[in-house]
Amino acid sequence: MSAQGHNIEITPGSEQVVVRVNDTVVASSSRPLVLTETGSPVRYYLPADDVKMELLTPSTTTSHCPFKGDAVYWSVDTGDGLAEDVVWSYREPFPKVDEIAGRLAFWTEKPDVTVEVNGKAG
Repeated sequence: MSAQGHNIEITPGSEQVVVRVNDTVVASSSRPLVLTETGSPVRYYLPADDVKMELLTPSTTTSHCPFKGDAVYWSVDTGDGLAEDVVWSYREPFPKVDEIAGRLAFWTEKPDVTVEVNGKAG
């Protein structure tokens, strides 16, 4: 998808993606969708089945992306602090990125969040 120099590419990955929040494993998946987008870091959209949903608390936060649609957020409670709004999902993304519907992504820029890909932080 490309609009005025903005590009989004989604590719199925086979990498082992492990997400930790406050050193607690919150997600582990070998079925990520890898989303690369102009001006943004690589994002790994993971199936909900590969995320410990019991650690997630729905948030009232929402956002709108002109390229992907409306996102909903969750906070993560690992027992040693609440990491607010560090997980998001597009329930009904725009048709050009519909593969990410219902999958979850993590704010890797937040200090409490660590993403390892094939055993390497990144």
